Amino acid sequence: MEPAAPDSAPPGRPAAPGARRLPGVPDVFDPRLYAAGVPHESYRVLRERYPVAWQEEPEVDGWPAGTGFRAVTRHADVVRVLRDHTAYSSWLGATQIRDPDPADLPFLRRTMLNQDPPQHGRLRRLVSRAFTPARVDAFGARVRERARTLLAAARDGAEDGSADLVRAVTDEYALLNLTDLLGVPAADRGLLLEWTVRVIGYQDPEDAPAPLLGPDGRPLNPRSPALLGEMFGYARELAAHKLRHPGDDVMTALARGGLDPAELEMFFFLLTVAGNDTVRSAAPGGLLALARDPGAYRTLAEGGVPVDRAVEELLRVHPPVLSFRRTAARDTELAGTRIRAGDKVVVFHASANHDERVFTDPHRLDLGRSPNPHVSFGDGPHVCLGAHFARLQLRTLYEEWLAAMPAPELAGEPRRLVSNFINGITRLPLRVSGPPR
Repeated sequence: MEPAAPDSAPPGRPAAPGARRLPGVPDVFDPRLYAAGVPHESYRVLRERYPVAWQEEPEVDGWPAGTGFRAVTRHADVVRVLRDHTAYSSWLGATQIRDPDPADLPFLRRTMLNQDPPQHGRLRRLVSRAFTPARVDAFGARVRERARTLLAAARDGAEDGSADLVRAVTDEYALLNLTDLLGVPAADRGLLLEWTVRVIGYQDPEDAPAPLLGPDGRPLNPRSPALLGEMFGYARELAAHKLRHPGDDVMTALARGGLDPAELEMFFFLLTVAGNDTVRSAAPGGLLALARDPGAYRTLAEGGVPVDRAVEELLRVHPPVLSFRRTAARDTELAGTRIRAGDKVVVFHASANHDERVFTDPHRLDLGRSPNPHVSFGDGPHVCLGAHFARLQLRTLYEEWLAAMPAPELAGEPRRLVSNFINGITRLPLRVSGPPR
C-alpha cells in the first residue's frame, strides 16, 4: 500500500465505529490516576497482554471526551513509533492526547515538536546553533552555585528540620537556570513559571489556575493561540531587545538565527515550557526515588556509582514526560495490531522504561545500571534538544546534595501532579537538617 499524503488522514478518527476498551484492559488515560502514582501494574498488564491497547477518552473535569487512541507500552514498539515519522506523524494531529481544535492546528504546526522531517530538521538545525553544548556548559559554574545556594537556604531556613523541596529548591532551580540560558531579565522570570504552570498543570485543579471557558462553557486549550498571546508578545519584545543589546545567551542567538517571527515565538514557547518542566519534574522525582531506597543512596554517597550513571537510572525510573501522541499517516501494523490512517497512537515512556524485555528487574533502583536505553528524552528525530542541559542540572543538583545534605528522607507525603502527560511532583517534604552522608 502506498503511504497516504500527510494531510489525507483525519487526525483522531476512531479505530472502528463504536470502538470500546476491552474488558480486562486497564485504563491508563484518566489523568486523575496519576495523582496516586504512575500506574505500573496497569502498564505491566498492557505490556504482557495488550501491547497496543485501545483506550477510551471520556470527559474528565469538564475537558471534552475524545475519540480514543492506541496505547503503546513495550519499549521496542515505543522506539519504533518515535523513529518512524513516515508511519507515525507529529504533524497530522500534534503531540498531545487530546485533539486540538482544527482551527488551531496550523498554529500548533509552527513548532518543531509538531513537525515531521524534513521540515522538522530544518528548524532543528537552526535552533541547534543557539542551543550548543558549549553554550550550555558555559553555565555550569552558575548552575552549581545556584544548587549550592538553594540547598543551603532550604537547610538553614527549615524550622522543623524539613522543607518542601519543590517550593524551596527544584522549582526555582529549574526556572532560574533556564532563564539564565535564555537571557531573560531577572524582573521577568516569574512570568515563565506562571506560563509553565498554566500550560503543563492544566489538568490539575490544585496546581493550575481555574481554566478560562469558551462560549460553549468548555475549558479553553491552554496551548491555543488565544491563550498564548501574552507569551508571544513577550518573545517578540525580548528578541528585539537582544538585537539591540546582544548577550551570550540563547535568545540572542535565536534573534540572529534566521527564524521567522512565528517560528521564534513557538520556539520560545517550547523552551519556556518544556525546558523548564523537564528538570522541574525530574529533579524532585530523582530525590524521591533516593529517599525511598536508602541503600541505593548510600552506595551513591560512598562513591560506589558515578553520578552521571545514577542520573540515567533516576531518569529511567522517573521520566519527566509520561506520554506523547502521534497520528498514523497510513495504514500499518504494530505488535500484531492493525492501525488505520488517522488513528491516534500514544507512546508511554514510563512503561517502556520498565519493560522486562529490556531491563532486568526493572522496578529495582539500580544506580549502576548499564546499558540503560531509557526513552525518558524520547528517541528518533524528536529526541529532546535540551537533554544535555537537563543532565547537567540534574548531575549538579545531586552532587551538591551529596556534599552538603543529609540522606534524603521523607518528612510527609509527596503530592503528584494530576496529569497523563507530565510526571510531575508538586510537593516533596524531605528532611534537610543533619550532617551530610
